[in-house]
Amino acid sequence: MGERMAAMEARGEIDVLIVGAGVNGAGLFRDLTAQGLDCLLVEKNDYAAGTSAAPSRLIHGGLKYLETGEFRLVAQSTLERNLLLANAPHYVKPLPTLIPIFSWTRGIGAALRTLFGSKSAPRSRGALLIKIGLMLYDFYGARHRVMPKHSTAGRAASLRDLPALTPDIVATGTYYDATVTHPERLILELVRDGLADSPRSAALNHVRLERAADGALTVHSLTGEAAAATVRPKIVVNAAGPWIDEVNAILGEPSRMIGGTKGSHILLAHPDLLKELKGRMIYFEADDGRICLVFEYLGRALAGSTDIKAANPDTVRCEADEVDYLLESLRKLLPKLRFTRDQLVYVYSGIRPLPASDAKDPGLITRDHATPILEPVAGRPYPVYSLVGGKWTTFRGYAEEVADMLLTRLSKTRKVSTRDLAIGGGRAYPKTDADRKAWIAKLARESGLPEARIGELLAHYGTGASAIAAHIAAFPGDAPLPDAADYSTGEMDYVLRNEQVGSLSDLVFRRTTLAVTGRLTARLVAALAQQTAETFGWDTARQNEEIAAVRERLKTFHGVDLK
Repeated sequence: MGERMAAMEARGEIDVLIVGAGVNGAGLFRDLTAQGLDCLLVEKNDYAAGTSAAPSRLIHGGLKYLETGEFRLVAQSTLERNLLLANAPHYVKPLPTLIPIFSWTRGIGAALRTLFGSKSAPRSRGALLIKIGLMLYDFYGARHRVMPKHSTAGRAASLRDLPALTPDIVATGTYYDATVTHPERLILELVRDGLADSPRSAALNHVRLERAADGALTVHSLTGEAAAATVRPKIVVNAAGPWIDEVNAILGEPSRMIGGTKGSHILLAHPDLLKELKGRMIYFEADDGRICLVFEYLGRALAGSTDIKAANPDTVRCEADEVDYLLESLRKLLPKLRFTRDQLVYVYSGIRPLPASDAKDPGLITRDHATPILEPVAGRPYPVYSLVGGKWTTFRGYAEEVADMLLTRLSKTRKVSTRDLAIGGGRAYPKTDADRKAWIAKLARESGLPEARIGELLAHYGTGASAIAAHIAAFPGDAPLPDAADYSTGEMDYVLRNEQVGSLSDLVFRRTTLAVTGRLTARLVAALAQQTAETFGWDTARQNEEIAAVRERLKTFHGVDLK
């Protein structure tokens, strides 16, 4: 990145500076670089370290948005879901979803009131209301359809299929959405794709932004590993999510655009629950009317989420009462199963960067996006576009909208559509079981690694496994990591040397799924810290600081105490 930044600084003026490397910032970076623009993406922490790392891990069309009349958002979301299933098949997978139904006709009046602007959400959504919703969902999801339409089942058939489900149901409905298995890595791949498309562009994590003279902006390394660089952007895009107002203040434009809500999730070690789910998600209504969900995520049961107004994204965490709320909701949904705190392996929370709102019910704040523009003024010759709101699923479509706005402003035209553009390891991904077996066998022959190991790499990186398998084959003494045999030292060496890792936390929380699946142990953290220190030349003091930072984050924000 040093050479790219030096060249960019020497040129002086660049087309676009994007602040914030969550999914919206990374998606826009990929879109703009594909059009041939010079772009600089900067992030104060790590790629995907903020809100984008704390989703429900769903790629969904937004069934509940039908209630609030956001039909355009549902139409866009279902389309983008279908496109992601095609463009990122290594990380985005179909997810059959079951809705328990507790009455036949309840909720219609409340739903109509909500549709026409009521400030309270409907409760006790009955079979008729859900059936209408699922039919509309099928209709909006027809473009690029890749999954079956919905179906319904009566009480007896539903309980035979899922015996642990509460007998209070009258029926169930089943429809299809999708899950994203590695959201942090998908964002990293968007960044890497953008860098590959445009040698004149750059992306920096762990940097601080400040204003300089004459409309310039300076970025300072927070790791001390690079010199400060100054650029003059024609346009600035503020994609800082819940930190948007803070970034605008740095740019000299105090604002109040964000009024986020907190969403918390828990992960459980619960084999009996996974056996009942059979690969499905249950999408259900808690006692307070809040929509909750539970599904299998990488061998754990993921349950969420809460929706509580919150202001500080730096201190947000899943609190004890939220854990109790989710566990109690699961007990009432599945009364034959046991749900206790000793099953918890990880918790997390993030702030949804929603537009500032006075809505009493956080669930009624729109999940749609908007792009307010601060036009140039004296001392700030560039406009600032702020990306407010949005959702994980629609990042590509939102990036396309904003990119077209910026291209028009720069008097340029779109060269490439991202609609059918594969992401990272989704390129040439083997989509059938036969193709997958053939792909694995071929790479095993070429690399000399066992087929089982190639299968693990394919799950971790998609077709990016080819480069990593070659690296592992040439890495002396490659060995499985302690307590995580599906990762290895050669694999970590590739990640450390090629994926802009700036801290041990980057490695354990975002480049791998070791933390979120609750598999970190003191021994594993120590081994990763040792390898990272040897790779980057850290001294013992730095190594111990990195271990302490990981331990503190696990304990404070994720409910994990490494003894």
